[in-house]
Amino acid sequence: MLSILILVPLLTALVVGFLPARLMAKGARQVTLIVASGLFIWSLVLLAQFNPGEMNLQFQENWSWIESIGLTYSLGIDGLSMPLLVLNGLLTAMAVYCTDEDLERPRFYYTLILLLNAGVAGAFLAQDLLLFFLFYELELIPLYLLIAIWGGKRRGYAATKFLLYTAASGALVLAVFLGLVFLSGANTFAYSNVQNLASLLPVGRQLLLLGGILIAFGIKIPLVPFHTWLPDAHVEASTPISMLLAGVLLKLGTYGLLRFGLGLFPEAWTVVAPWLATWAVVSVLYGAFNAIAQRDMKKMVAFSSVAHMGYILLAAAAGTSISLVAAVMQMVSHGLISALLFFLVGVVYKKTGSRDLDVLNGLLNRERGLPLIGSFMVLAVMASAGIPGMVGFISEFLVFRGSFPAFPVQTLLCMIGTVLTAVYFLILLDRTFFGRLSAQVIDLPRVYWSERIPAIVLAVLIVIFGIQPGWLVRLSETTTATMVTNSPTMALGVEVSR
Repeated sequence: MLSILILVPLLTALVVGFLPARLMAKGARQVTLIVASGLFIWSLVLLAQFNPGEMNLQFQENWSWIESIGLTYSLGIDGLSMPLLVLNGLLTAMAVYCTDEDLERPRFYYTLILLLNAGVAGAFLAQDLLLFFLFYELELIPLYLLIAIWGGKRRGYAATKFLLYTAASGALVLAVFLGLVFLSGANTFAYSNVQNLASLLPVGRQLLLLGGILIAFGIKIPLVPFHTWLPDAHVEASTPISMLLAGVLLKLGTYGLLRFGLGLFPEAWTVVAPWLATWAVVSVLYGAFNAIAQRDMKKMVAFSSVAHMGYILLAAAAGTSISLVAAVMQMVSHGLISALLFFLVGVVYKKTGSRDLDVLNGLLNRERGLPLIGSFMVLAVMASAGIPGMVGFISEFLVFRGSFPAFPVQTLLCMIGTVLTAVYFLILLDRTFFGRLSAQVIDLPRVYWSERIPAIVLAVLIVIFGIQPGWLVRLSETTTATMVTNSPTMALGVEVSR
């Protein structure tokens, strides 16, 4: 059942990429959209059959692959990966839908999108360390090419910077996995086997391996000071690719941090947890202050992602029953909200030709502006700033509620980030959507209903999960509860009621 999410996009990529151009030139988008939508529906089928109360992996597939190196084709889902898998299916389908129909080299573009989808799904499903690494690297080249070929004026620089940073991340991941298997004496890369042996390693060796994990996934998340590739990549990437990058691909870093950091090295995690919480504060405040200083709408949203990823690190560092659930919920929340923000910024740029806050003004003008897009932007900003009734509020509230008993000072400092979020997004709204319509952007093209569908879907989900967050909480609370017994909080003797 799980292999469908990997094999179908890979096979479709072969069909789209290698069939004669006369057959696929006009049908590449339709085929990819149908397949991407089908994969999303299939993830919903798995979600419907998923048992949130089950502690063990579900829908497991285990096949011996390369016995000589201990590589197995092992897949499975738990409460940590299930929400992210559905999010990947949703945003991939939306990215395909949002792509311009007159795109150049469409067959190559949609082939890369399908490869990207397969790589991300495989990484979330893999229960073998080496298999995870293979999928983790599979998404690297497609995303590099999607930025380098269909990006903005500085796309070459941004794509190369992304490639160098994330290649270093992958190299560190592989080095840690190889070192872990060598030091532990494991004969396979199977996660369950390595997990049992990793806990027996001396704390010094655990700290060494955990340090590599933190840097590797800190680059991917990204956390300060490894964040510099992200704003450039977002600014130069097209709107659909920015939606995927912020909504799904950054979650590979936070997922890896929980799965391979806290999950494999709980004793070492206890030692570094206070430093991780402080690192979270630096990322939250640095990202927020940089967002305030921006004049490009897209770059502002990119720096907001750096800040909001810091909340997930804070929750992971605390390791309480509430904070770990909050970490998963914040991943989903940020995925939906950031995708909506980047989509809306893309619409504004497409219709006005600018993202400059000093050029745009008065876009809420109901006659000649973009009133509905502006209304959606207000909702997205409210969600990102943590206004009650939106999914952003409940995810951030749970992060702070779960982290405060373990790290009160760091939590209070991170809470300042929510205030700063309101500041920089109010600046964006005030300069872009309110006031008199700018003379440079009058008589704007009409936004058709077909162009509004992604915003409507994302906005509805943001509100629904804000009103009924229990649907998300129930998916991951059993899985995260099994991690709490080895969490930093338990080691510190702090008890937090669920």
